Formats: sequence, structure tokens, C-alpha cells
Amino acid sequence: MEHFIQLENFKTILPYAQLFEQGLVVTILLSLFTVIIGFVLALLLALMRMSNVRPFRFLGLDKDGRLRDGGVLLAISKFNPLSFLATAYVEILRSTPVVVQILIVYFGVFGIISLPRFTLFGFIKFERFFPGVVALGMNSGAYLCEIIRSGLQSIDGGQTEAARSLGLTQKQNLRFIILPQAVKNILPAIANEFVVIIKESAITYTIGVQDIMSAVNAVKGATYIIMEPLLVATAIYFCLCFPTSKIIAYFERRMSRGDKR
Repeated sequence: MEHFIQLENFKTILPYAQLFEQGLVVTILLSLFTVIIGFVLALLLALMRMSNVRPFRFLGLDKDGRLRDGGVLLAISKFNPLSFLATAYVEILRSTPVVVQILIVYFGVFGIISLPRFTLFGFIKFERFFPGVVALGMNSGAYLCEIIRSGLQSIDGGQTEAARSLGLTQKQNLRFIILPQAVKNILPAIANEFVVIIKESAITYTIGVQDIMSAVNAVKGATYIIMEPLLVATAIYFCLCFPTSKIIAYFERRMSRGDKR
């Protein structure tokens, strides 16, 4: 296998350019679907963490209806199962490697659940692409959860009180007042997560997703050349991530400029 960079090797791998083009399409689609799934999941997790569901609240009161000074019953009364589940999910997903999560989802979950076998656009294998999206979406949701939660908590509580005084329900307040402002605050962070996902999606080649790194492996197997395909992959990732990050920075400056007026 050739380990030195040689110009003639780029000519050798040129016939495999279509593999890199297909890998580029797969990487972009993988990132888009991952961010969408991650955002929806993160919003749900953030609301669960901010909820005030305490089914054992009554244990915190004594027989006279007064709040206990302490003890096990008081601690149990403060237990919020929704917040506990959401926190456990976030901590576990953020504390384990992405590759492990992808393998567990692919072999563990979708090893039991059979997916239909067909191709999208003639080259994307659904039975491999979908588990990759699910695994990355679950991981992204754990990270976006904290971003969304901080965005929701950054909104002044006085606006919620004003909404209640106008007769809006908690759901209406969240939908029409809190969320629009929070999304504006966290939009740059969500966009940056998209850039992170573009780079992290490279790990999905381990389950056979035909992304850019899968094209590198295919070219390596056919030509026994490794450095030149890796350089091509590096250039593609750079052309995806660098302009995207600059566009995000531009809109972030525009949005912050509007807040200062």
C-alpha cells in the first residue's frame, strides 16, 4: 500500500470521483436530518428537565399540612421523574463515545427491528443510512438539550407573568412568546452543531453508510492508495465546514448588532 503522496496517484483515483460526490451528498443529508431530529429531541428533553412534575409531592407535608423540615420523605417529594430521565439520558449520551452509540443502535436496536431494504437516489442504502441518522440524532439531542434549556431560561420571567395576565395558557406562552425569542438566542449554537455533525458523521462509515470516509475506504481497497484519498476527503470536509462556519459567524454578528439597537 502506497504511503507517500505522489501527484500521479491523484490521476489514479480520479475515476472514483463519483464515489466522493455521492459521499458528499450522503454527508450533507446525514447532517441535515441529524440536526432536525436532534433539535426536536433536545426541545423535548429541555422541557422535561425544566418541568415541575412531582408525583410524590404530598409526602413532603406532615399530617397538619405543613412542609417537613427534612428527612427522606421530603427528598422523595421533590423527585421529578421526567427531569431525572432527561438528565440521565443527557449525561449518559454525553459521557460515552459516539462510535459506541452508533454500534449499539445499529447492531442492538436495528438488529432486532428489521428495516426495509431499498436505495435512495440510487446509491443511499436506507437500512444503513437510517440507523446512522438515529444514532447521531440521539447524540446531538443530548448536546443541544443544554443549549435549548439555557436559551429558554435566558428569557425574562416577567414575560411569562405578563402572558398569564393576558390570559395565555402555559402552552401558548411557550409557543408564541418564549420559543421565538429563545430560538433567536440559540440559533448560532444550533448552526455550529450542524458543522460539528458534518465532521462527526464520518464515523458512520463503520456501519456501512456511504459517506465521504466510505469513499476513501473504497478507493483504498481498489487502488491500495491511502494518503491521496484522505487528502481529498480533508479538502471536501474543509470546503463544507469552513464556509458554513463563516456564514454562521456573519449572521451571528448581524443578529447581535440588531440586539444592540
